[in-house]
Amino acid sequence: MQSIALVIHVALSIAVIGLVLIQHGKGADAGAAFGSGASSTVFGARGAGSFLTRATTILAVCFFATSIALFYMAANRDAGSGSVTDGLVIEAPADVPSVSADDDVPAAPAGEASTTDADIPKPAE
Repeated sequence: MQSIALVIHVALSIAVIGLVLIQHGKGADAGAAFGSGASSTVFGARGAGSFLTRATTILAVCFFATSIALFYMAANRDAGSGSVTDGLVIEAPADVPSVSADDDVPAAPAGEASTTDADIPKPAE
């Protein structure tokens, strides 16, 4: 249901954008007064202004109605649907051998000096 409303919402938004771009601005009416020939249109002497204005208003109201409906659907989702990661099952890794302090630590290779307590500086007090 939400995806259908979203498709309708996107279609309405594209239609509103198209209708707004088709309409003439307020300054375009001055050109018709000086005989530019725009007054003889398919929609009558007044032009397409009233038809396009009504159509834009109706589509804008429908757009806002779908906006509110999508908000309502998103706010009242059932608890069963959640994040995609909610359904993931994380398994513990296989047995990894742990190293303890008691295990034999290999000695430094021959020729390298090993560190002793005397080589480590003491912290300042």
